[in-house]
Amino acid sequence: MIVVGIDPGLSGAIAVLDVSNKLLAIHDMPTVSVKSGKSVKNQLSEAMLAGILRRVKAEHVYLEFVAAMPGQGVSSMFNFGMGYGAIKGVLAALEIPFSIVTPVKWQRDLSVAKGKEGNRLRAAQLFPEYAHLFTRVKDDGRADAALLAYWGSVQSYQNRIINQAK
Repeated sequence: MIVVGIDPGLSGAIAVLDVSNKLLAIHDMPTVSVKSGKSVKNQLSEAMLAGILRRVKAEHVYLEFVAAMPGQGVSSMFNFGMGYGAIKGVLAALEIPFSIVTPVKWQRDLSVAKGKEGNRLRAAQLFPEYAHLFTRVKDDGRADAALLAYWGSVQSYQNRIINQAK
């Protein structure tokens, strides 16, 4: 069973968890640099995201829900929302089943300590052989994606048990 967790955003990541073989692969969110006026900005590459998702053959994707955060600028929040919508569009176009889950839900269920350090620590605990993927402060997106995939694998397993009992 292949379960994918996606932490949206330009510094987010895609975690691919092969539950049967206990393998974890992390892909940083694929971005491209685009010239906008006099500046160059990164944006999500939908084509590269689709390529990753096609290759991994996910059974289900768990996508973290996003909402406006206090202190975020209107322009950055708009761009963040556009990326989130693009991810949903890619998943729909590829006909990959997905669920949207709030950070509060999966973090509570996995007993994750508050803050980005807590996410990285919990990911290293659950995936000790992959702890090197979560060592840097900027690896919090990787940790979130891995934790989402782990949480999703538990949900998928529980759903299979329930459906088999019916």
